[in-house]
Parts: sequence; structure tokens; C-alpha cells
Amino acid sequence: MALDTGVTTWLMVSAILVMLMTPGVGFFYGGLVRKKNFISMIALSFVVLALVSVHWILIGYSLAFGQDIGGVIGNLDFVGLNGVSADAGSGAYPPLVFMVFQLFFAAVTVTIVTSAVAERIRFSSFIVFVLVWLTLVYCPLAHWAWGGGWASKLGLIDFAGGTVVEICSGFGALALALVIKNRAGFGEYALEPHNIPMALLGAALLWFGWFGFNAGSALAVNSVAVNAFVTTNTAAAAGALAWMFAGWYHGKPSSLGMVSGAIAGMVAITPAAGFVTPLVSLLIGGVAGVLCYGMMLVRVRKKCDESLDAWAIHGMGGLWGTVATGIFAVAAIGGISGLAEGNAWQFAVNTVCAVAALIFSFVMTYCIAFVIDRTLGMRVTEDEEYVGLDICQHGERA
Repeated sequence: MALDTGVTTWLMVSAILVMLMTPGVGFFYGGLVRKKNFISMIALSFVVLALVSVHWILIGYSLAFGQDIGGVIGNLDFVGLNGVSADAGSGAYPPLVFMVFQLFFAAVTVTIVTSAVAERIRFSSFIVFVLVWLTLVYCPLAHWAWGGGWASKLGLIDFAGGTVVEICSGFGALALALVIKNRAGFGEYALEPHNIPMALLGAALLWFGWFGFNAGSALAVNSVAVNAFVTTNTAAAAGALAWMFAGWYHGKPSSLGMVSGAIAGMVAITPAAGFVTPLVSLLIGGVAGVLCYGMMLVRVRKKCDESLDAWAIHGMGGLWGTVATGIFAVAAIGGISGLAEGNAWQFAVNTVCAVAALIFSFVMTYCIAFVIDRTLGMRVTEDEEYVGLDICQHGERA
């Protein structure tokens, strides 16, 4: 097939937008921690980008998108990008472009998980965790949904990563937080964000990058991509307003609440963006804003120090979005109908796959973190935590 330069250009631009989301998460999280750990949070996002870039080329892409082995994982045909061409493939774009587009999906997923280890992770142990987690958690989930694994064969529809990115990172973060345990002083005194404007900047980068994340997942320049572009923005706006009003009911309309709601809306629309109408995206985003705000309150009441709320926003938002896709998918948009159009099977499949992704990511992450904690140790010492990770892990000040 001849190279379609328009599609290829759009995928390259989309990949750049998704790449920007990784430091975006770093800035968002960095603004939410104390000043003495600001560099640490951003450094985690940058080392993730570097580690994933190498891992994905060596084995990650092959494990996720290689020929199916038992519905669970890909084979090693693409190790070292063997056979991944820069010439046009069956989609009129080079497979090498698709590879790098998916690389940045993997990077931002791992970066979201850093929510669980804010202000207390040992940098060397984190590097080991990233490499193991990518291999044993992210790559299998990506294969299940997108690489020809059992979920895709069953009929899961997940446009841009409700299971692969959002449920995976959110419930993985919860498991990791339970292993590494709460920060010193958590629940005893306030651990206030040091720079909310920086967090808002990070959220703005995420909103910007999400257009490539979702619309780029059409892998074409067509009506589905346009629909995904519009539904992404609509759900973000609905989520921002829903969280803002929910927070306002309990106090004041915080800026941090608004951007958290926007992220929740985009998380929820991620699996549905190319399957639902813009009007339905208002509902999906609005419900996500209220739901994720409520889950944040649950996390606070349970005194769980997953305080940057990957679980509440990405985990629960992704769960709702994946189930909602099975309900509201419209055949006239994405070619597949959901429960609202009489297709109960699609609802059942999406629900089962969402639960399977939840259990797999939580259990596997817990086991990986437990082993690393018992062997290498995941936490810095109490004195190092008091000094701050910027100094003790990186020798730098913000």
C-alpha cells in the first residue's frame, strides 16, 4: 500500500502530543508535593520516558504487539524492532510510526503510577520496578486489548486505553501505595501542595496532549478521529464543571478541583471517544467528575496515602469509562453498538474485561512491589524522607 502522508503526519503529531503528557504528569504531580520533593517527581517522569523508550524498542513492543501466544502475550518476532518497517504498512502509515505512538502510551501509563510513591521512593528501586512492571503488567494488558489477545478476541472495545492505560495505572497505583505505605506524618499534620500553579500547568499540558492520545487512536484522518477530538474536549469540560460544583457544595470551588475533574472526564472518555456522540460524552465526563471526587473522599476517609489520586481519577474513571463504552457505543459512529442500542453482549464483554484488567493490574503490581520491597527496599530512610528526595536522591534543589 502507498504511503499516506496525511495519516503519517497526523500520527507523528499525535505521538508528540502524547509524549508531552509524560512531563505533564510530572509537573502536575510535582506541584502537588512539598517543595523538597518537586525535582524528584519530575525526575521520575523523565526517567520513565527514557526507560520505556529503550525497553519498548528492545522487547516491549514485541510483547504487546507481536504474534499472539495463548491470548496472553505477544511473541518475540519484533525484538529490537526486527521487521518493524519505516515504509508504508497495511494502514498506509509505517509500522514504525505506530510503534513510537504506542511507546508514549506506555510511558504516560507508568508515569501515572508515580502518584503512589510520591516523596518516599528510592530512585534505584523505582527503576527496577518500572522495567519489571512494564514487562509483566503493561505489555500483557496492551496485548489483551490491542495486540490480538483474549480480550480483543472476546470483543472488547477500548478506543484509547480505558483498560490498558487508566484501570492499569490507577489500580496499580493503589496496590503500590499499600505496599510502600503512608508518608511519615501523613494524617498527623498537613502535607500541603507547594505550587498549585505548577500543577495547573501540568494539567493544561495533559488536556492539550489528550487530543493526540484519543483522536490519534483512530489511526486515520477521518470522521472517527474528528469525533474523538470533540468528545475528548467535551468530556473534559463536563468533568471539570462536575468536580467544581461537587467541591463547591462541600466548601469552595478550587482550581485544583477543576483540573482534576477535567482529567477525570478525559480518563472516562478515553475508551469511548471514537464510539459515542458528543452529547453522551457530556454525561460520561460529568459522571466521572462526581464519581472521582467521591472516590477521592473515600480514599481520604480510609487514610490511604495515594494522595495524588491516580486510583480515584484514573482507576475509577477508567472503570466507569470502559463500562460506559459498553452501554453508549453507537454503531453509526464507531461501527459497534452498545447496550443502549440493544447489544447487551458488548456491555457484558466490556464489564468483564474491565474487571479482569482491574484484578490483574492490582494483584500483579502488589506482588512486584512486595518482592522489590523485601529484596531491594522501596522506601528511603526516615531521615532521607525528612530532608526530601530532591537532596537525598538527586543532590539538587528546586
